[in-house]
Amino acid sequence: MSDVVLQATDVAIHYGGVKAVDGVDLRLERGKIRGLIGPNGAGKSTVIDAITGRRRLTRGQVHLLGQNVSALDVRARRQRGLSRSFQRTSIFGGMTVRRQVELASHMMDPANAEADTRDVLRELALEPLGDVLANDLGYGEQRRLDLALALVGRPAVLLLDEPMAGLSVQESHDLAKHLQALTTRRNVSVLLVEHDMDVVFGISNVITVFELGRVIADGSPASVRANPRVREAYLGSTA
Repeated sequence: MSDVVLQATDVAIHYGGVKAVDGVDLRLERGKIRGLIGPNGAGKSTVIDAITGRRRLTRGQVHLLGQNVSALDVRARRQRGLSRSFQRTSIFGGMTVRRQVELASHMMDPANAEADTRDVLRELALEPLGDVLANDLGYGEQRRLDLALALVGRPAVLLLDEPMAGLSVQESHDLAKHLQALTTRRNVSVLLVEHDMDVVFGISNVITVFELGRVIADGSPASVRANPRVREAYLGSTA
C-alpha cells in the first residue's frame, strides 16, 4: 500500500486573467502533517477548496487513496475519506455537543454512529461536555467540537483551514497536541493552513510555502526556515 494518501498534480484555479492558483503539486503521506503557509491571498485556502471539490479545477488532478477524485463533488469526496474544517466553526449553537456529533456520525455511517460518536468525543476530550449546548462552550472547546465533526466517519485526510484562529496561546498549544495525537492514534493525515508559525513549525512534518498562487518552497521545517527566499518574503529576514 502506498504511503501517499493525497496527491494534487498541476492544480490550477483561474478566474479570467487572475491565476489564484497556478500549477501546484502537493503530496500528503499517511499519518503526516503538511503545513501550508504564505501571505494572505497567496492561494492556500483556494488550494484546499480545489482539493475538496468546492472549486472547479481549471486544470490538474486530485487523487485520494490512489483514486482520481477530480470529477467528484464535495459530498462524494467526504464519503471517500476527505474531510475539512473552515476558518469559521460550523457548529450549531443550540444543540448539545453529543447530539451534533451523533447526527454527523449517522449521516456518514448509520450502522456505526454510536461507536463513532463515543470514539470521537473521547479522542478530543469532549465526553464531559456531551450534554452542554455548543453556545455555552468556551471558544477553544467550540474549536474542538468543530474538529470532532470533521473527524466522524474516520476520514483518511483532514484539511484544516486556520483551526487556531481566535484561540489563546494555551488553547492553540492544546489543539496542536490533539492534532499530533490524531495522526498517531487514528492514522489520519493532515493538511494544515495556519498563520500561527509556532504551531506550524512545531507540529508539521513538511511545510509548503505559497506566494501569488505558486509554491516557492517545500520541505522540512528546518529547510523552509533556512530558505533565503522564504525568510525575505514571508518569515522576515531575521527569522
